[in-house]
Amino acid sequence: MKYVFRDFPIESIHPQAFKAHEAVYCAGEQGKRREMHEQVFSNQRAISSANLTAYAQAMALDRAGFEKCLADGLHSVKIRRSLAEGQKSGVRGTPTFFVGLTESDGPKTKAVRRIVGAQPYSVFKAAIEEFLSAR
Repeated sequence: MKYVFRDFPIESIHPQAFKAHEAVYCAGEQGKRREMHEQVFSNQRAISSANLTAYAQAMALDRAGFEKCLADGLHSVKIRRSLAEGQKSGVRGTPTFFVGLTESDGPKTKAVRRIVGAQPYSVFKAAIEEFLSAR
């Protein structure tokens, strides 16, 4: 079992989503990635530059370093690459999950089933069991 998290900011719904993803990486540079992720995810409707800085301050991050990281867009290429990979794979919204098989000759995974939306455990269990029984 392998769980991979990819960035997929949907700016058409959340105009500040991309900046929020950058903030998570910038906080991660100071060891607070998970905390920032939880903060922006639980406050999606209140994402602004001022709020991102306030979250960073509340986490005792180095404010100048955090703001410079955001302003310089240090992680934007990585986020855009993840977004493009998701779009290429057919992702249109979040969350989206794939059940598949990791190829034996490399790190690539071949997806065989896509699960869209927040689904109950039973949906994942059925998809995994179906995948395993077909092998």
